[in-house]
Amino acid sequence: MNNHPVTNKTALNNGVKVITKQMPYVHSVTMGLWVNVGSRDETLAENGLSHLIEHLIFKGTEKRSAFQIAKAFDDIGGQTNAFTTMENTCFHAKVMDSHLETMVEVMSDIFLNSLFDEAEVLKERPVVLQEIGMVEDSPDEYIHVLSGRHFWGDHPLGRSILGTRENILKFDAETIKRFFQRLYQPDRIIISASGNVDHQKFVDLIGPAFESIRKRDGFPERKTPSGNTSINLHTRKLEQTHICIGVNGLSTGHPLRYGFSLMSTLLGGNMSSRLFQDIREKRGLAYTVYSFVSTHVDSGMFGAYAAVDPLRASETAQLLVNHMHRLKERRVRESELRGAKEYIKGNLLLSSESSENQMVRLAQNEMHFQRQVPLQEVVEKIDAVTTDDIQDIADRLFSNSKTSLTVLGPAKDKTDYENILSPLI
Repeated sequence: MNNHPVTNKTALNNGVKVITKQMPYVHSVTMGLWVNVGSRDETLAENGLSHLIEHLIFKGTEKRSAFQIAKAFDDIGGQTNAFTTMENTCFHAKVMDSHLETMVEVMSDIFLNSLFDEAEVLKERPVVLQEIGMVEDSPDEYIHVLSGRHFWGDHPLGRSILGTRENILKFDAETIKRFFQRLYQPDRIIISASGNVDHQKFVDLIGPAFESIRKRDGFPERKTPSGNTSINLHTRKLEQTHICIGVNGLSTGHPLRYGFSLMSTLLGGNMSSRLFQDIREKRGLAYTVYSFVSTHVDSGMFGAYAAVDPLRASETAQLLVNHMHRLKERRVRESELRGAKEYIKGNLLLSSESSENQMVRLAQNEMHFQRQVPLQEVVEKIDAVTTDDIQDIADRLFSNSKTSLTVLGPAKDKTDYENILSPLI
């Protein structure tokens, strides 16, 4: 018996792509219905529609009520969910391999036959409004919404995926249906499945239904943003001051993406990183401090975050900037880079044992690279990154860069922060 994962791909006649990875050593199958549509494809008046569709697609079809959809998965011990990002939307499910046919039939039904009934829209509005409120009540999450808004400005990437209260209250069933029909086009749909699944059987099950989707014109062109330099204080009565610094990063498919990821790991990606060791362990300034990367098809953001005592906020912001600046001034140690490489490779290889992660990887590789990038190739690219590469990437990102500093909490005066960004801009 062949126990090695096998990947296959089939393109349906209308452009829908079906990709599977057979993992014969597991007893489950995970599938995802991916659409290369996200909040950046919305106009200002449409902001929030992609996320609202994510909610409503489970709320009833011509043959199933919302309860019947939920019960169909409960009755087979399955799991189903969805998520929306800036650039894509995914509806996914996981079941035991013996229930493959049921999962495919129900997931196809909700994707192709959702009613988007006005009564369900009215019921789901307050749920999404609660979600918006929940994020605003969580300063460690809300700071990232604010940071994106200030850094990307009026560009769609600067808007919340959840949309605005005003938009959610005005969206009706017809608006939602028109958006769905216009943007959910077959050449933007990828169906990925991983686990104990036979490719041809999966294609035979799902293909006939999805070949019914007709091609349409009019998908909006994605415009590349440039980023903005600014300092923004949002005063709120909190125990901590939350700080987020964002600079121009690299795109998802950029040739330097492996070094970019390693640089973030070195700076603030784990417990042995520079930010964690200095700001938390050595100085005791913060419980939470980290760096992050946010990548898109044509752009990206690199950032650092910390939550601290309000009296130490400007000091901490300066330390975040200093650590970024130091990366371009001094080469990292070989041993430090080697540790970051092993950390990333370990996470990558451990996650590859999960059918859910493999399902995601199948779709994202197809979306961004139009091929399946072997794990061995990724490992080799990571190993090939040098200390010079890290310094070059840091110099590229932290010199004359668009840089945004966002502060949320008991912020006093913008003058406390005015000179902090100068080493980066």
